[in-house]
Amino acid sequence: MKENINQFIQKQTCASICCVDKNGSPYCFSCFYAFNSEEGLLYFKSSNGAHHSSIIANNPVIAGTILPDKLNVLVVKGLQFEGIILPGDHPAVKYSSGNYHKKYPFALTMPGEIWTIQINSIKLTDSTIGFGKKISWERNDLVSKN
Repeated sequence: MKENINQFIQKQTCASICCVDKNGSPYCFSCFYAFNSEEGLLYFKSSNGAHHSSIIANNPVIAGTILPDKLNVLVVKGLQFEGIILPGDHPAVKYSSGNYHKKYPFALTMPGEIWTIQINSIKLTDSTIGFGKKISWERNDLVSKN
């Protein structure tokens, strides 16, 4: 993964994620996340009874955004991503709980399930390296380096 994208994601804590229900209606939610840059995976925890949990169980395709934890109105910086929620029996999900709880150990006391997003594409906008500068990444970039 491109280092500037990796650094941006690692420094932040909260993502907004959009899923689409069976009627084609979008639904957005926010969550704390942990990131595995080597595999291009994003982990988040959610209660099984949450509305979005039932939506993504039926339609695992998602999109999301990550903004800086501390916004600076003079700097345009943020990330958009697309991906898919991996099923619980997928091999990449094996270490999701450990990865998430390493970053958020307090979350061990809260009930819920760790979900794993396989990120397939990213677009980072970063005006600190040039006005309107965009940096893209595709999952194929990750696969070709392994």
